[in-house]
Amino acid sequence: MSNETTMHVALPLLLTGAAFLLPAGSTGTDGDEFTWPQWDGPQRNGLSKETAWSSAGKEEHLWQTEVGLGYSTVSVAGGRLYTMGYDVEAGLDMIFCLDALTGEEIWSHTYESEIWNQAHEGGTVNTPSIDGEVVYTLNREGNAYCLDAKTGEVLWHNDLMAEGNTNELESPTWDFSASPLVLEDELLLNCGRILSLDKKTGKIKWSSKDYGHAYGTAAAFDLEGEPAIAVLNGAGVGVASRKDGKELFFRAFGGSNRGVNAATPIVIEDAVFVSSDTKPGGALLAFGDGELVPVWESREMVNAFSGCVRIGEHLYGFDQSVLKCIDLTGKPMWDARGIGNGAVLGTPDRLVLMGGTGELIVAEASPKEFKELSRVKLFDAGQFWSKPILVNGIIYCRSSKGMLVARDHRATARD
Repeated sequence: MSNETTMHVALPLLLTGAAFLLPAGSTGTDGDEFTWPQWDGPQRNGLSKETAWSSAGKEEHLWQTEVGLGYSTVSVAGGRLYTMGYDVEAGLDMIFCLDALTGEEIWSHTYESEIWNQAHEGGTVNTPSIDGEVVYTLNREGNAYCLDAKTGEVLWHNDLMAEGNTNELESPTWDFSASPLVLEDELLLNCGRILSLDKKTGKIKWSSKDYGHAYGTAAAFDLEGEPAIAVLNGAGVGVASRKDGKELFFRAFGGSNRGVNAATPIVIEDAVFVSSDTKPGGALLAFGDGELVPVWESREMVNAFSGCVRIGEHLYGFDQSVLKCIDLTGKPMWDARGIGNGAVLGTPDRLVLMGGTGELIVAEASPKEFKELSRVKLFDAGQFWSKPILVNGIIYCRSSKGMLVARDHRATARD
């Protein structure tokens, strides 16, 4: 299949954006402490603002611990780290609160769940979201929890698949893997239908139309001053109003309802970038007059899992097992092979990569060339699809087998 980019319409405004745009409802950082409160961070764009950290880091791990089977990444705030895992022997999903500096367990909460090992080993896939004194989780069976962030006490629980709920959800092929999105007074969940829950009670406020099998976390943004939310699901790209879930735009994308449309959409000024492991691969779609208009489509960036990050006028991500940089017209700038399919975190000047071979790699964030700054082998077994997270100079990496590692890259570490 050709990797040539198909251009559709011109969109000059796309080339005028800043490197770090602040999406609607962003909370930024908590004072002088950097945080990572939910999937894709405080600005929900996969970018850390941290610059005063060491590319090399210390030789020894800061700490490591077992958190159970799965692909959940971590959220960090107030010196505490939250993640999820699966206890295979007991058949339990586990929610952990750990000390971010030592890895010591502060509390954990468990509940019965199936392993859901279809075409992979199974285990957890969702990431917790921190909102002040509470933490929200969603598991692959549709169990939404609100817990006290300090104690782990359950404040409310909503089984979204239970009889009596009116949202009419269907379990996706690989089950619900999107993470909770906390915005103002609501909790937004991508479960095929986009659900808005009252974050204080867990009750459903509204439900969108069904956009098919859902694996990626939604992207919230303002569209001409109005709050909106975008998803890339099995049926295609859906954009709905955050006021009532009413559909604003829809475009079929990515093949059949079994396709792995898992990457979070990236809103770029007046367009949205989406990528799937099925045809056409990657595309930039402009918000037209009642429709999403293709600006370009390309097989140059085929995201299977965690998706790209935007730094300046470029996108960095894994095109299957090849790390690539493309510009906002879809033009490839460089590629780096041999890293394997993994996940990428962006900073203003560097990339933090979890490679498919179990290696943590730090590289320059430059469109000119791929320049590696450090590389260390962390894991020998499992899959490495979980995004590495950088908070206060510490990089957290996780294997699907359940090993969670904290690496010390603080400025006092070896440069």
